[in-house]
Amino acid sequence: MDRLIIRGGRPFSGSVQVAGAKNAALPVLAASLLVGGRVSLSNVPAVTDVGSMLDLLRMLGADVTEAENGRLSLSSAAVAGSEATYDIVRRMRASFLVLAPLVGRLGRARISRPGGCTIGTRPVDLHLQALKTLGADISQDGGVIEVAAPGGLSGARVVFPTPSVGATHTAMMAAAAARGETEIVNAAREPEVADLAAFLTAAGATVEGAGTHRILVQGAQSWRPVAHTILPDRIEAASYMIAAGMTGGRVEVMGGRLEHLGAACQALEEAGIRIFPSDRGLIAERDGPLRSVDVTTEAFPGFPTDLQAQFMAMMCLADGVSVIRERIFEARFMHVPELQRMGADIRQSGSMATVRGVKALHGAQVMATDLRASMSLVLAGLVAEGETIVHRVYHLDRGYEDIDGKLTRCGASIERVRG
Repeated sequence: MDRLIIRGGRPFSGSVQVAGAKNAALPVLAASLLVGGRVSLSNVPAVTDVGSMLDLLRMLGADVTEAENGRLSLSSAAVAGSEATYDIVRRMRASFLVLAPLVGRLGRARISRPGGCTIGTRPVDLHLQALKTLGADISQDGGVIEVAAPGGLSGARVVFPTPSVGATHTAMMAAAAARGETEIVNAAREPEVADLAAFLTAAGATVEGAGTHRILVQGAQSWRPVAHTILPDRIEAASYMIAAGMTGGRVEVMGGRLEHLGAACQALEEAGIRIFPSDRGLIAERDGPLRSVDVTTEAFPGFPTDLQAQFMAMMCLADGVSVIRERIFEARFMHVPELQRMGADIRQSGSMATVRGVKALHGAQVMATDLRASMSLVLAGLVAEGETIVHRVYHLDRGYEDIDGKLTRCGASIERVRG
C-alpha cells in the first residue's frame, strides 16, 4: 500500500485548484442512469470513489467515455443490469445511490448493503423509507436488499425524521422518476443537494427548494441529454485553508466559494485565518497566532463533520483549549490516537474531544483510518518537526485529487512511496 513521507516546517503558499466535489459527482453519476440520452459532465474529480462508481455504471451497462481535465461522457441507453453486487458496493458506500435510479428506470433493483469508511453507523433505513413512500416494495435477505416497483413510482410526501444528505439524494432521484409531485420535508440543505437538483432539472425533472428543508419535485415526463458541471469541493477548499493557517502561509484556493463553507468559514476566521475573495476563488492566510475555537459538527450550514479531523489538527497548535463535539458520526475520532503519537494533547470522552494546544508536533509513523482522518495526519505532518510517514493513504485517494502533487506545488516536502 502507498504511503506518504512528509518533512514538515515549510509554509504552504501559492495557488491550488480545487477539484470537483466527490460528494456531488457521485449522486450525479448515479442519476445519469435515469437519462436515456447522452450526459456530459465536467469538473469530475479524479479520485478512486469516482472510479468505483464508473466501474459500477459500466457493470450495469452504461457506456462511459472519459476525457482529460475532469470531463466525461456517458449514456445509459443500454442499461439493463439491475444488481449492484457486494464486490463493488463494499468498496464505496455511495454505490447505494444507484438504487433509486435503477428502480425508477427499470422498475427493480437488487443491491448489497454498503461499505465505506468505518466512521460509525450509517443505516440506509431513510433511503428505503423514501422509496417505500413513493410506492416501492422492499424485501431484505441477509445483506441483500431488493426493491421493486413494476407499476412505477408515484409522487408522495416524504418526511425525514432527521436531515440526511444521502437519503435526500435518493428521495430526489426517485421523485424525479415518479409520476406527479413529491414533497420532501426535513431535507438536507448541503450544496451537493442543490447540485443534484440542478442536474435533474436540466435533464427533465422540475426541482424547487433545494438548499432549504422543503424540496418539491415534479417527475420528468421525458428525459433529455444534459451537460452539467460538478461544483467545487468545499471540504478540499477548507483543507487547504487550514494548511495555510497551520504553516503560516498564504494560499489562493481557486474555485473556493464562501457560500459553500457555512459555519466553517466563521470557525476558521475565529482561529486566526483571514479569508477573502479573489478573481479565481478565495485567498486564505494566517493573521497572527492560531487561536483555540470550540466547534460542534452539524448538518449544513453548520460546521461540517467532514472537516472535523482537519480542524482538530489545527487546534493541536492553537493557543488555549478547544472543545470539539462530533454529533454526526459516533466513530469519527479515530485520528485522535494518531495525532497523539505526534505529540498532540487531546483528551477524548465519548463524542467530545478536548484539545490543548502544544508548541510543536513531531514526526512519527501514523496510520490513516478513513478519508478525512488521512487529511488531518497530512496537515499535522506539514508542520511537524522531522519526518512523518502516513500509511494506508488509499483512504486519502478516495476523495482528494492529486493531493501530494498539489501540496508539493505549494511548497510542501511530500513524497509518495508506492507499494
